[in-house]
Amino acid sequence: MTDKKEIIFIVNPRSGTHDKSDIPRVIEQTIDKAKFDYRVQFTEYAGHAAEIARRCVASDVNIVVAVGGDGTVNEVARSLVHTETALGIVPCGSGNGLARHLCIPMDIRKAIAIINRCNIEALDYGVINSLPFFCTCGMGFDAFISLKFAEAGKRGPVTYMENVLREGLKYKPEVYEVTDETKATRHKAFLIACANASQYGNNAYIAPKATMTDGLMDVTIMEPFTAFDAPQISIDMFNKTLDKNSKIKTFKAKRIHIHRSQPGAIHYDGDPIMTGTDIDVHIEERGIKIITNPDIIEDDKHPNAILNAFSDFLSNLNIVREDMEKQRKRIQAINKALLKRLTKN
Repeated sequence: MTDKKEIIFIVNPRSGTHDKSDIPRVIEQTIDKAKFDYRVQFTEYAGHAAEIARRCVASDVNIVVAVGGDGTVNEVARSLVHTETALGIVPCGSGNGLARHLCIPMDIRKAIAIINRCNIEALDYGVINSLPFFCTCGMGFDAFISLKFAEAGKRGPVTYMENVLREGLKYKPEVYEVTDETKATRHKAFLIACANASQYGNNAYIAPKATMTDGLMDVTIMEPFTAFDAPQISIDMFNKTLDKNSKIKTFKAKRIHIHRSQPGAIHYDGDPIMTGTDIDVHIEERGIKIITNPDIIEDDKHPNAILNAFSDFLSNLNIVREDMEKQRKRIQAINKALLKRLTKN
């Protein structure tokens, strides 16, 4: 009889929009007790997840599971890099970019079922100005909007849409000097994204060919575009064809240095922070152990699009109706907010 693995579930009760009070019961019903001794701990303040994860590493806990969104995953994961403690993910956020890239089901019970299979791989992660990221980082419009969203002091689609509508019309592309291992180039860009994994979240693929096993980041440079270009860029992002758009320049690198004319925002896994004019980004190869979906084989040169699509379909089949209802309510809320603002004006 083999020894059980010790596993800690770190639950962020504030992530996403769903109530997390039922999570312990679902874990109790779903976790394989023959394989694992487990505990559940809820976070109580910002940074608490990282503290718990560090204590787990010090206590030689085998697996720490982040139950939350991309911010929670980042907070837990950065405490586990270059250790023997593996990261598990139960996605409960609004974007869930890393979980989607790894084909972790959005359904909580199915995500725990993946953890039960305990398929652990050593994967790459990235660092931007000493800040670890596991999915994407970047600068430009997406970082600017992330900062405005954080400053708004409230969460939700209406807040996000208001910021995009208000600030997007005023945002001016910047000039960036980008240096990698082979050359230096100059770009006027709307944004620059450095991707360890393929998407921002919600199946919006900023770097459709990115993989976490090649020791490289996929750099996406979005050049200035007009209102006529925007719909096609959006379509390409969700169709995994953004790299074929004429307004997009892409390349792979292990490390890059970026210089811009003035300080501004950057983001790491969606969390914004103000920084200076010089930005360094690099990949730490195979620097974190993560529980992955054993039914998905990530091929560095030829990602298995059929398996990925099929996994997405199966994972989301049971929540399509719920998502459609949420989308209807979001559109109604946005329309109501915009109408209210127009009436005031």
